Amino acid sequence: MKIWLELRSIATGPGSILPKPGSGGTPARFAALADWAAGDLSLARLVEGHVDALAILEEADLEPEAGATYGVWAARPRTGATTARRTPRGWLLGGSKPFCSGSTRIDRALVTAECEDGYRLFDVSVADNATRIHTGSWPAVGMADSLSETVDFGGPPVPEGRAVGPPNFYLERPGFWYGATGVAACWFGGSRGLVEGVLQSIGPHPSEPIKAELGHAVAHIDLMRRTIEQAAREIDADPRDRSGEAKRRALVVRHSVHHTAQEVLVHSAAAGGARPFCLDADQAQRVADLYVYLAQYHGPQDASILGAMACDGWPWS
Repeated sequence: MKIWLELRSIATGPGSILPKPGSGGTPARFAALADWAAGDLSLARLVEGHVDALAILEEADLEPEAGATYGVWAARPRTGATTARRTPRGWLLGGSKPFCSGSTRIDRALVTAECEDGYRLFDVSVADNATRIHTGSWPAVGMADSLSETVDFGGPPVPEGRAVGPPNFYLERPGFWYGATGVAACWFGGSRGLVEGVLQSIGPHPSEPIKAELGHAVAHIDLMRRTIEQAAREIDADPRDRSGEAKRRALVVRHSVHHTAQEVLVHSAAAGGARPFCLDADQAQRVADLYVYLAQYHGPQDASILGAMACDGWPWS
């Protein structure tokens, strides 16, 4: 219950309005996401979804429902799909979607759906349009508190005014890539929290081998921090992505941070040994959470896109 009280407090409290991507405050936005992730990755995942939803609605010139907690449910299952059909009374949703974070707790979600005219996004009421939440479909240990269950959709028509942007708006806007970079900020924060936990557990006089492993870990943490901060400054310098760099930059940042975070997992284990990961519940949860959160990265697909860009003449060196 505590995590949901924290989410609502963050979403509706005085600090609920983070700077929007490209507003000049993107470094502060990413730093806030990283700070939440350093404390609790499941909470950070939920907060990241909420603030991303608010940014998407602003891009579409729509107002969020006052006081509502939001998520972004955009996973595309291997089989089946979430669909939406236009009727005179609005859009009828159908089908199902996995990985719906906050499934039983958030108020509203931006839901992607396949439509006759393309791939669309809708601002829906979870109470009205999530007709079934598959209890037990999220048996995860890592990121367990994100409650990312599979959801079936239906219910009353979604009003035309709650269709978010035109067809394919969700994927084609520059903000899609700014949000993807925000997820990398959470990976960085989770890695930082893990190393901070190791530092607290090793005692005042660690051996030279332990200090060496810590040296590797903190170097990786600092590299991630610098990468995220530089990306934030570049987003603010070109908020409308007139240079066309947003996609490439996001793919590079995510690739770099993902791989560096994996190294942090390795060196943290070598520095602290099994004891903190087995006997410290908070540290054990951090390891499981970070491993699962990193697993959402589409590594081979994204690497293939970057390789194709290089083959097409992208000046990568």
